[in-house]
Amino acid sequence: MPETPASQQQLTAASGDAGRRLDLFLAERVPQLSRTRIQELIREGNVLVGGRIAKASHRISAGEVIEVKVLPRPALVAAPEDLPLDLLLVDDEFVVVNKPAGMVVHAGAGHASGTLVNALLHRLGNLSGAGGPLRPGIVHRLDKETSGAMIVARNDRAHEHLAEQFRSRNVRKIYVALVHGKLPKDSGTITLPISRDPHRRTRMTARASKGRNARTDWRVVARLDRCTLVEAVLHTGRTHQIRAHFAAIGHPVVGDTLYGAPRTLRAGSRDLPRLERNFLHAARLGFAHPVTGAWVEVRAPLPEQLRVYFEQVAASLGRRAAEIDAALAPYLGTI
Repeated sequence: MPETPASQQQLTAASGDAGRRLDLFLAERVPQLSRTRIQELIREGNVLVGGRIAKASHRISAGEVIEVKVLPRPALVAAPEDLPLDLLLVDDEFVVVNKPAGMVVHAGAGHASGTLVNALLHRLGNLSGAGGPLRPGIVHRLDKETSGAMIVARNDRAHEHLAEQFRSRNVRKIYVALVHGKLPKDSGTITLPISRDPHRRTRMTARASKGRNARTDWRVVARLDRCTLVEAVLHTGRTHQIRAHFAAIGHPVVGDTLYGAPRTLRAGSRDLPRLERNFLHAARLGFAHPVTGAWVEVRAPLPEQLRVYFEQVAASLGRRAAEIDAALAPYLGTI
């Protein structure tokens, strides 16, 4: 079922399909389309059940007629877009930006606009072309639901120098995370290899025997009954590294339901409102200036949403405000 030119297919649900979700039914019956593309088509109203637009969660009934119309995707381009942007440091060679949670770094399947690259092009104009037409300036990335400090190259010379620092692991990357459970020690190191999860391709796993080597050092910042605030230092830059590592040792990041975290956190005698993101923030980034070689260190303040959530957890447990302020102090400023 090619995407060019436009194509249309009509399917009839058999008795064995009854009760299945629409998106899963299509993933099996139209294997030429990825699950991501199927979700896009459903959201765009290009999948009809009985002549009506349906949701991905629609449960199929035997005999229902499903029509799928596939229109060619428009070519992805990295175009300037006027979006809010928090620049922590601006230099002729690079910028360090405080990426918000919920923002994708660059365009890709399902994300043609609203990305960090779109915002940077509007604010700064030209960026390094070394990352390609869809990833100008991008030297490294943060997950969509992770906030914090990211460095972006403004020219090819800086891009090459900064990329080499990441490859040689000379960049210092420090995160702050709230994880479920009580860690048994005050500090430690996780060295479990990371690979793509064979059962859920949208996530990684650190539970397989093989994978790419990865190392995360961590220390406890504060303990709060059923959860622990930790500072994590990355020595490698694997996809979802912190999330996969802490999930593998039984302490998933709060809010990270993809890696097994419960939807809500119980603090004391009550369940807190759901945190609509992962409690994971890139708090500090250190690297050598690509021209002078001088060490540069930039801090991204903890977002208000995470600060307030942590304070709610502490308040539910009757913890003193001064104690909580002291725990969060290193992560609230830019100095």
